[in-house]
Amino acid sequence: MLKARSKKKVILIVILCLLLAALMWIGISLGLYGIYFGHRFDSNKALMNHVYEFDGLERTRYEFQSDKGQTLVGYMYSSGQDQRGIIVFSHGYGYGGHNSYMATINYLSRNGYYVFAYDATGCDESSGKGIGGVPQGVIDLDHAISFVEESGNFPALPIGLFGHSWGGYSACNVLTYHPEIEAVIECSGPCSSTDLLEGGGKNVVGPFIYVVLPVIKIYERLKFGDYAVNTALDGFNASDAEIMVVHGTNDMIVPINYGYDIYYAIYKDDPRFVFTRLDGKGHNDFLRVEDNNELYESFLYFYDKNLLDY
Repeated sequence: MLKARSKKKVILIVILCLLLAALMWIGISLGLYGIYFGHRFDSNKALMNHVYEFDGLERTRYEFQSDKGQTLVGYMYSSGQDQRGIIVFSHGYGYGGHNSYMATINYLSRNGYYVFAYDATGCDESSGKGIGGVPQGVIDLDHAISFVEESGNFPALPIGLFGHSWGGYSACNVLTYHPEIEAVIECSGPCSSTDLLEGGGKNVVGPFIYVVLPVIKIYERLKFGDYAVNTALDGFNASDAEIMVVHGTNDMIVPINYGYDIYYAIYKDDPRFVFTRLDGKGHNDFLRVEDNNELYESFLYFYDKNLLDY
């Protein structure tokens, strides 16, 4: 009898220990997720770009709503007249909103395109206590495109997308919800939310990222629904958009095998796709327009070729 009671007590202790370990596992996983996505990302005021620094660049401010009623702020940039298309611009993660990309925005604007660039949830001028999570980028871009198409504020011109990093992930994934988009330039982005978490997480916590990923996947699925499990490949399959994929071989933030290599293996012979592999370049190296003239000319050629036939 005593042995039976002792055995039951051991089993109970083991169950309690396993339960405690599971709770700690969940708590640590969600805590880590909160550290990266539970707070705001605002640009360093001293380092911000300003419109007056770019000759001829003008902009008009707009506000629109995202999924939970949060107000997002975007600007329609232009330079000169006779614009031939609208580029919706999706920024990356961690440096604030779209302000860091003003040189790229200016280049596209002075070469004949309106650029609608907005700050994602929890960034710069947009509301939100934090960005919330990786799939929020797709949600915000979904609402930004709908605003451009449906608000009545903008001319009926062909629409292309430009996205970098988190924004590149968003630009490809959002094609599932906006198959009408004509052309996408995706730079340094991952295929899925999990790829972004895994690729970037390994640089911070090493192999421990594989311990927390299962919990984070479930959490994102519960929080974001289908947006959490949608991938760039789903977006490509849902759309006939022309796609340009750009990635640096020395990208340590989003390693090239989490995006470019996946797409190249499947679509290298597909005429819809243009692949530009930047040997020796890192995650942000291409953003300096003056150092990448040929690359930016290829951006312009890609949009002209695929949007002017609209």
